[in-house]
Amino acid sequence: MKKLFLMLFMVIATTAIAQNQINFQSGNFDFLKDQTEVNVQLKFDNATYQEKNLTEVQYIENRKADITAKKSEKVWENWIYQWDRFKSTEYLEYFFKGINAKSKKVTFRNDVKAKYTLIIDAKWIYAGWYGGMIGSQEAKLTANLTFVETDNPSNVVMRLQVDKIQGKQMNRDFNWEYGRIAAAYEVTGKKLGKEIKNALK
Repeated sequence: MKKLFLMLFMVIATTAIAQNQINFQSGNFDFLKDQTEVNVQLKFDNATYQEKNLTEVQYIENRKADITAKKSEKVWENWIYQWDRFKSTEYLEYFFKGINAKSKKVTFRNDVKAKYTLIIDAKWIYAGWYGGMIGSQEAKLTANLTFVETDNPSNVVMRLQVDKIQGKQMNRDFNWEYGRIAAAYEVTGKKLGKEIKNALK
């Protein structure tokens, strides 16, 4: 019985350690040693949401029903506008804020002519919740991070995975899902930037 509990504890501990961090799968950062910029793209094609692994369409339908019932159609219209805006620009900006503050020698941007492109492919997003004075739950992001040659995307030079990276309560939009998710992208950027800085010393 003691051995069983010990094995169970080890499994739980190992799983917990693997979460909220960057896991290296293949390659290393040597290809960045002579680079000054890296292009970045976001993908959401196969992302699922919340514990039930909802599709984005399902998640949005649920939020529409909830917001229109509890607030108003006008609040919903602003919500969906912000949701689309954050997906198209703000998540990237928060990621850049995080990574460029840490990586130092290499600047990450979008729509630049760089030799390498980082593709951030979201796999699972937990939006968290906002409870005001009673407390809140930060968002979490699981994603594949793939560095490829910009002109030859089939040439993958490095693969990483971020597992349930948890955001922090650090932006003015934290009371809405898109703000909390943006914070998870920012923390992902910080963690990746720190790894790159350490590797390129």
